[in-house]
Amino acid sequence: MLLEDQRFLHEDLERLEQGISDRTLEDPRHIRDRLNRDHQISGFLTRIQQQSKRLLDIYNDTEGLRTKEIQSISTGDPFDEFYKQLNDIKDFHRRYPNEPVENLERAYKRKAPGEGESATAEIDHMFTGEEAYGRFLDLTRLHEDYLNLPGVQSRRVTYLQYLSIFDHFTPPHCPIKRSEKTTDQYFNYVGSLAEYLEGFLRRTRPLDDLDKIFASFDQEFEKAWEAKEVLGWSTETQSVGPTAPITEGTGEGIWCADCEKEFKNDNVYRNHLTGKKHIKAAESRKANANGTTNGETARSANKSSASSTAKNLKERAIAEREWRIRKFASTMETVRSDTRVNVERRQGMTERERQQELDALFAESAEPSLRPSGAADDESDSSDDEKIYNPLKLPLAWDGKPIPYWLYKLHGLGVEFNCEICGNFVYMGRRAFDKHFNEARHIYGLKCLGITNTTLFREITNIEDALKLWDKIARDKKKEKTGGENIVQMEDAEGNVMPEKVYY
Repeated sequence: MLLEDQRFLHEDLERLEQGISDRTLEDPRHIRDRLNRDHQISGFLTRIQQQSKRLLDIYNDTEGLRTKEIQSISTGDPFDEFYKQLNDIKDFHRRYPNEPVENLERAYKRKAPGEGESATAEIDHMFTGEEAYGRFLDLTRLHEDYLNLPGVQSRRVTYLQYLSIFDHFTPPHCPIKRSEKTTDQYFNYVGSLAEYLEGFLRRTRPLDDLDKIFASFDQEFEKAWEAKEVLGWSTETQSVGPTAPITEGTGEGIWCADCEKEFKNDNVYRNHLTGKKHIKAAESRKANANGTTNGETARSANKSSASSTAKNLKERAIAEREWRIRKFASTMETVRSDTRVNVERRQGMTERERQQELDALFAESAEPSLRPSGAADDESDSSDDEKIYNPLKLPLAWDGKPIPYWLYKLHGLGVEFNCEICGNFVYMGRRAFDKHFNEARHIYGLKCLGITNTTLFREITNIEDALKLWDKIARDKKKEKTGGENIVQMEDAEGNVMPEKVYY
């Protein structure tokens, strides 16, 4: 019954398109609902591709079954073919009486929360509490792995610092040498980090063509690797003279490729070239570069060449993962900066406050799904009907209603205070005016005038007065300094030192 399968696939494609258009018209407020909508649309698009492939196979009819079915219907007695297919259907349902029938009308329809199925069950299991539905990164486990790497154990890198340097794999940000990167521990670390970042992108951007983006990353790496331009994995060269190429380190000094060390002074570098450590490191590096000696056998030569090939393949795999991590980090720069801000904010909170914030996040995301469908409409209608009466234009309180007039007069919010240093900004009320002297706007205005000591300029709002006071303070300091230098000290017979005025 290929014709029935063909009709079913066409209906399925139309239902999928309708389901996508219905969800595209939605505009969820919460990030959880938006991710749920995007993942549903992504699933529908994947099913459209699968069903379209099946439909094309039926139309191509490589085995000729569709042509035979059309001929059997169009030739002979049509009722015989009809009853034959009817008997086949009855026989199928007799053998499988509990076979469920798929209802395409309800399969892709937007389900209401009251129908018994959670709308965002998949999203709840995709993200951890630290990620907050894709708003932040959760690299705590990878941070612990990074601290246990050889070369990093002696350094104390906080989680906040790690968020800024996790995509840096060269000195001075990364203390791991190139020879230490070929270990299995480092290989597993960069692999886990690249896998997490790739999975985070797929979870937060389900509608983007990520496979195309990742393929472009691989193509760029292939070109850079062939040209030996991959950062941290380029060919190491060193001149014989007193200066070495500046290819590693901070770029401000002289880099010694043999010892993998940076020198700030040229004289220090020259004296380092005659040291025992440098000579030993240069000989071992030269021996590794020249390969096997003439006295080695052919078996050892083959063994060393095979090991060098395996080492090159492992270095290439590690360099590819580092390349992908850099590209992922540049793609998620906004999420990365938001994560740093969130970590700084949460460091000043107690464990109870963090738990309360997490509970509030889950309660906020679950509130729309638990609310009946008509409750939101009634609430919006009631809020539209209720108009705030504020003829005096009083400031609004935390509940969105104007504060009482007596409170407005008590705080003097009707009095305007102008500050010329802040760019003629007007502050309402004495409290706000007194508070603004310690705020960034006023301090920045003073620094623009060349005034560094801002504590002495309280209650001064005029630019001319501030400059006069600053000049007077500078003159007094200069006078005091010169006066202190001209004091003549005298010593009496008992050895007591005192100024000349006191002595006479």
